[in-house]
This record gives sequence, C-alpha cells and structure tokens, in this order.
Amino acid sequence: MIQPDDYRWMAHALRLAERGLFTTDPNPRVGCVLVKEGRIVSEGWHQRAGGPHAEIAALKAAGTKARGADCYVTLEPCCHHGRTPPCTEALIKAGVKRVIAAMIDPNPQVAGKGLQKLQAAGIETASGILSSEAEELNRGFCQRMRGGRPWVTSKLAASLDGRTALASGESRWITSQSSRRDVHRLRARSSAIVTGIDTVLADDPALTARLETEKEVIQPVRVVVDSKLRMPLNARMLQLPGETWVATATDDGKKRRALEQHGAKVLILPEHGDGRVDLSQLMNTLGDRQINEVWIEAGSRLNGALLDQGLVDEWVIYLAPKLLGDSAKGLFHLPGIESMADSIDLSIIDARTVGPDLKIRFFITKS
Repeated sequence: MIQPDDYRWMAHALRLAERGLFTTDPNPRVGCVLVKEGRIVSEGWHQRAGGPHAEIAALKAAGTKARGADCYVTLEPCCHHGRTPPCTEALIKAGVKRVIAAMIDPNPQVAGKGLQKLQAAGIETASGILSSEAEELNRGFCQRMRGGRPWVTSKLAASLDGRTALASGESRWITSQSSRRDVHRLRARSSAIVTGIDTVLADDPALTARLETEKEVIQPVRVVVDSKLRMPLNARMLQLPGETWVATATDDGKKRRALEQHGAKVLILPEHGDGRVDLSQLMNTLGDRQINEVWIEAGSRLNGALLDQGLVDEWVIYLAPKLLGDSAKGLFHLPGIESMADSIDLSIIDARTVGPDLKIRFFITKS
C-alpha cells in the first residue's frame, strides 16, 4: 500500500540517481534509499557499469540495519545475472520489509519479474511512484529496451531570425557562454554525439563534453555521418581520447583502412537510395551497440533529413538575441514546402532563458 511519505523518499532516491548522470552508460541511472522508522538508514546510487547497483551500495552501507527497512529504488531491482549478481537476492537476504520502485524495468530480462520474486519471498512491493520523473532520467535506456533505438535529441543554435551561420560559414559564437555550458552538460549525459561530414570539414569540431564542476564524465562516442568517406585523417576528433565512429555508405577499402589506422571505427551501412547513409539504419545500429541517448549537432542538410524521416524525439534550440540577415544560413534544408499546408507544426515542451539566450525544447507534431 502506498503511503504519503513514500513520495518524499522516492524523490530523494531520484536525486541520488542523478549523481550517475554522466557515468553509468550504458546502464540506467538508479538511486536507492533505505528507511526505517521514518529515518534514512543508508543510501546509494549506481556509479558506473560493472560497479555495484544502487541497491547493493545502500545495503552495504546499512549492514544489519537493513533488516526490516523500506527500500525505495528508482528502477525495479534486477533479477538476472549480468555483470553483477541479482539485486533481488541481496534484498531478500538482507531482510528488507518493503520494496517500492518508481517504475518497472523495461529490460525484457526483468520487466516485472524482479518485484514478483520479492513478493514470492514475502516482501511487500509497490511501483509507480514518481514514475514519469524516473522515466525522464532514463529515457534513452527505456526507449532502447522497448524499441531498440536510442532517444535522439538535436541541438540547434540560431539568431533570432533563425540563422545558424553567416554566408561565409562563420558561426562562432552565435549563442552565449551560458548556453555553451548548458550544451556541454547535455553532451555529457549523452551516449553519442552525431554530426555530419560537412560540419567536420567546415569547423573541425572536438565534440567532447567539457564540464568545469564534474570530476568524472564518460566521453560520448563521436559519430560522423560520412556517406563517401571524406573524413580527414588529421581531423581533431581523431587525436582526442574517446572513440570516433564514421558511418558510411561506401565500402572503399583503402579509405576505410586509412581511417581505422588513425583510430576511427568505420560502420558500413546501407544507403538511403540517394547514395547517402540510411539514417534509420544508423539509429538501429547505435541501439544495437548499447547507445542510449544520441545528441545531434549538425548542419541544415542532416537536420533536414532527420526531420523528414521522423528520427528525432526532441529538438533543443538556443536563440540568441541578435540578427544575421537574409544571406545567412538557415536551420533546416527542407525543399518542397511551398504552401502553409506543407508547413511543419511544432509542440513546445519548455521555454526558458539561459543567460541572454532563449532555450526552447520542442517536438514535431505528428499528423
């Protein structure tokens, strides 16, 4: 039975889970609190893949005090052997009284079986407390487990008149330092950052997550969509720590071997029919490789193709209070829009200021 204080303790568990925001990939972020007689006995959170799960960390900190405690965990306890033993066994052995999960684990290996095992051992269970908050924290993991694809967010930066760069290609910096710091935090929570080869050739980006306040960040995989393998061997990202993947639609063995010798991993994918990489297959491939969240930083052509194929779950645009004029480059390459009936409708999720800029989150309204 759900009790009023359950929400308070689960909110605390969610705050703990957030501590693993930049380090748990490809695992979900999970927090756990053990409570007895209205007081916290111990707490824990999952810090990195292969390390103790949140429940195990909390149980270890509690010792014998765990017996008779209520366990609040942001994701249903696992009941299968992975890199670590099942958390259900540890909870049963510790003698906890209740286990309250914010949400059922979408992993088919668990999917309700964890709570069933606890119930069979005589432990009271419940779920569904602050479930939407728990889902938001692990939206990529949940989507990958349910449908095989990662959660995809595309970041756009533009002037107030919707321009991303001057006609010359100059674009640094349209938005403020505050917005760029915000982008780095969103990069850091992502499993992969995807860009197009045109952006690499124009800007030679690093595509790394650089945070001033975090001691530990797992760098996202850098993915370049490069249909014809034009990736320069001296590209900056190939010199940096972390992995760079090049997704291509050509099997040019000489170019592929040269890139691999310079540290890149080349993914040969089907073409979409126009000689370009099949972006839908790319997202499936990233899901197969345990990529939970994809962060897109690309130009108008790649963003236009992603929009046209409905492959982006959420768009984030940073609008700077400046004007670049008619000759500057736009946000999307969208040929074929000739009347208002052809226009694309948006649904705004959130809008707020970041420094002097306006940050808008939205998704494309589906007809």
